[in-house]
Amino acid sequence: MNVTVFGLSLAELLVLAAAVVLALARWLPPGARRPSTLAGGAVLAVTGIVLAVLGIRWQLLLVLAGGGIALVFAVPSLLRWRPARRAPWWLALPGSAACLALILAGAAAAWALPLPVFPEPSGAYAVGTTVVQWSDPDRPEIATPRADDVRTVVVQLWYPAQSGPPAAQRAWYLGRTAQEAQLVARGEADYLGLPRFVLDEPPRARTRSVPDAPVAGGGDRFPLVLFSPGLGGVRTQNTAWAEELASRGYVVAALDHPYDSAVVTLTDGRTIRTQVAATGDQAEDNRRAAGWTAVRAADLSFVLTRLGRLDRGEIPGPLTGRLDTRRAAATGHSLGGAAALQAARQDPRFAAVIDLDGFPRDPAPRPFHQPVLALTHDVEPGEEPDYIPRLTQVLQFSTATGYRLTVPGTAHLTFTDAPLFLPPLPALTGSLGRSAGPHITAEATAAFLDATLRGKPGDPTAALSRYGHLTVL
Repeated sequence: MNVTVFGLSLAELLVLAAAVVLALARWLPPGARRPSTLAGGAVLAVTGIVLAVLGIRWQLLLVLAGGGIALVFAVPSLLRWRPARRAPWWLALPGSAACLALILAGAAAAWALPLPVFPEPSGAYAVGTTVVQWSDPDRPEIATPRADDVRTVVVQLWYPAQSGPPAAQRAWYLGRTAQEAQLVARGEADYLGLPRFVLDEPPRARTRSVPDAPVAGGGDRFPLVLFSPGLGGVRTQNTAWAEELASRGYVVAALDHPYDSAVVTLTDGRTIRTQVAATGDQAEDNRRAAGWTAVRAADLSFVLTRLGRLDRGEIPGPLTGRLDTRRAAATGHSLGGAAALQAARQDPRFAAVIDLDGFPRDPAPRPFHQPVLALTHDVEPGEEPDYIPRLTQVLQFSTATGYRLTVPGTAHLTFTDAPLFLPPLPALTGSLGRSAGPHITAEATAAFLDATLRGKPGDPTAALSRYGHLTVL
């Protein structure tokens, strides 16, 4: 188990401590300078070698550089048995300050951009995961000019699994392989316009699920939760949420939407980058968003159909006979939430809808029969003035109960895995901390799903109200 403190492993904490000691050794009492420098240098060297073997993060290179420079300047005095004349304090102080600044900059970067550590699912089941690719022969791919190109989606399933050995290899976070995970991380960084080093850590992370683990025993059929990610997002962007639901007896099916998701890797080796781009013209961008939403809604319905075939054994897979397609929810984040609302309106097979902070994009909303849960970020006065009114209008089209839950201290990305690995800035990931956002998202949606898909006795209003300002529509 990897234990971290402030985003740093034990070896990284030792490197940090040794580097700080070396940078400050010159200012210690005379009797402590030499032993502190020797001890700091030894620890820096040993832990530096350990990190080089295990794989060193770029943030720690700054720490090593600062400690190494301090050690270099301390070496001459270490080689003399008699006390050497030291440089004047006014010359030594800038050097020590520069080394310390370098060390602290590396530590701050490691804290701000940590290796994501996924929470242990709390449900009764272990979690397995598998990835499938399905093509729809009845839908041409409108993003390409080829007449023979049909719509293809990549789907990752998280499901209740049998408990395996503790040493079982966990799934990579962003892909089926380390190489795919790196490719997806680079593609996400490019799509967001970020330096690639900002997303260096997520592809190195392991999740809590085991690839292709045996399905949990018994004959229970599991309710389905289909998930569409945000604009440019990828199927794994809500892994912590998916694993928590799977541990509670749901099967979560998350989609990659080719030409929309930042990067999609197909089984034939092709890598498809997003073709989604804003024009700057609001009317045109709204028109495009409505088109993308319609394609995603059709993808969700198509995957539900394929899951039905998988359950009946018409498609080979480990979940044959274990899926309850009569209890299926359409869910999504951001644009994916808009797609979930539209999919439910168009496809009565969906029994419930969850919209995670998504602005509705259906150009012609009409009544639909499913209950809806909409989680929204803490909208500031004057921010997105059309969002809440438009969302409320669409929720009122439902002939069943709708719930709009505004969670204080959240931002748009709070409802994804982003708080686990992006800087904890209120405008970016909210002010709830690294684990609270994914936890609240899982608990609130599970309470809603238990009531709507499992028929759990009682009104979910009380459970939902614990997490924010609830409006029942």
